[in-house]
Amino acid sequence: MTDNTNAQVALVTGAAQGLGFHIAGRLHAAGYKVAVSDINLEAATAAAKSLDASGETAMAVALNIASKDDFKAALEQVTSQWGGLQVLVNNAAVTRATPVMDISLEEFNEVVNINLGGCFAGCQVMGAYMAEQGYGRIINMASLAGQNGGTSTGAHYAASKGGIITVTKVFAKELAANGVTVNAIAPGPIDSPMVKALVPAERLPGLLANIPAGKLGDADFVGDMVVQLARPEAYFTTGTTWDVNGGLFMR
Repeated sequence: MTDNTNAQVALVTGAAQGLGFHIAGRLHAAGYKVAVSDINLEAATAAAKSLDASGETAMAVALNIASKDDFKAALEQVTSQWGGLQVLVNNAAVTRATPVMDISLEEFNEVVNINLGGCFAGCQVMGAYMAEQGYGRIINMASLAGQNGGTSTGAHYAASKGGIITVTKVFAKELAANGVTVNAIAPGPIDSPMVKALVPAERLPGLLANIPAGKLGDADFVGDMVVQLARPEAYFTTGTTWDVNGGLFMR
């Protein structure tokens, strides 16, 4: 059993299921106290209890990333409960696969505002707090779609994820002098509910055939990358985007 007496505190957005839950789980396994935040509080509560039924090292937080006030309330809840916050993982996002020529301006703005705007708000609210404390680690979940224009995902999703890579650099520059690092991870197709929802079973062999590694990525490995970037020893890594895509995008 991990000793969490003096554990650092991490908050993961969109952590009730999928990749976000895997990230929360790997952070928890590494000894972090984890705030499982999600727009669905009931699902977040169930996820947090699955990590720690006692509630001592995992807690549920209601958080709609489209609301800056929600980030402020989440920060207040976590710091009141555990005395601080050292790690933020901006993972929550909405995914739409509408063909590019069929996307309305309203739908485009909605997806970009939630995904990119939510990441920006999280970096701004939690980043300001961390800067005041003189320490922090922010990890933003970007995507291969933001690097190559996307394949199965919509243009608005791809644009929002490309923007997250840029926002990561902006906040990395802004916060570096205050001991706060800001990095991104850009996964390709991961073995997750989101990918399975976007790629019908009959199309999966074709998707795998186009991945040099020949298989979908492992969600727990992505979680372990988050853990690495969250470590105090990661102070010299900031403004980067770590690629996990099976060889689909190389640079």
